[in-house]
Amino acid sequence: MARLSELVAYADELLGIGNFSDYCPNGLQVQGRAEIGTLVGGVTACQALLDAAVERRADAVLVHHGYFWKGEDPRITGMKQRRLATLLGHGISLIAYHLPLDAHPELGNNAQLARVLGLSITGTVGGNSRAPGLVMLGEPAIPTRADAFTAHLADRLGRTPLHIPGTDAPIRRLAWCTGAAQSSIELALDAGADAFLTGEASEQTVHFARENGLHFFAAGHHATERYGVQALGAHLAEQFALNFAFADIDNPV
Repeated sequence: MARLSELVAYADELLGIGNFSDYCPNGLQVQGRAEIGTLVGGVTACQALLDAAVERRADAVLVHHGYFWKGEDPRITGMKQRRLATLLGHGISLIAYHLPLDAHPELGNNAQLARVLGLSITGTVGGNSRAPGLVMLGEPAIPTRADAFTAHLADRLGRTPLHIPGTDAPIRRLAWCTGAAQSSIELALDAGADAFLTGEASEQTVHFARENGLHFFAAGHHATERYGVQALGAHLAEQFALNFAFADIDNPV
């Protein structure tokens, strides 16, 4: 068992949440029991994940996508009411880390995606003096043709990615950012990447990739962001002697 306050303080410091200007609060979002013995993780704090946490008698839920986003309706009605009622009614805490979990150099979504795909990390772009860049740069183990990389993504992530072809040359230098980072494609091009990998695509992303000869891969928002929460949850479980389980609530986007 661990004290909720101590675990959250540790994770806040580990991820450097004060270094990020984010779209939501990071850390403890909903307070439940003071002690944590069982922690359930997931990508998004959807109702299905909360129900899984209740079934597993969890004391806290750890996610990448939590609540209270900038610009959302602040009223506690409908879906939001049902979700909060589940947490509060069962004394379950909600702990969420968004950009800080994307960027962490070891436990973060980008770093963990590199591990899953066998990519070496050579740097980041888009950062500042306080926080590392959210776009990672790296290389495949060997120069790889785009069709082979597409098949590799499908095999490792369990879904066929959208691929917008660039040139016929093998991919030697890759840039990636998990989730909905398609607007960062220009950073990838400026960094000299042959390809850019993220979770989602926008209409204009296709034209940018085609007209600049840059391979673009959209491999799924959920699919690319499954691994940071798992790494962080496992780390916290080891540090605080917790039971940790990851509930993968499927999302095709």
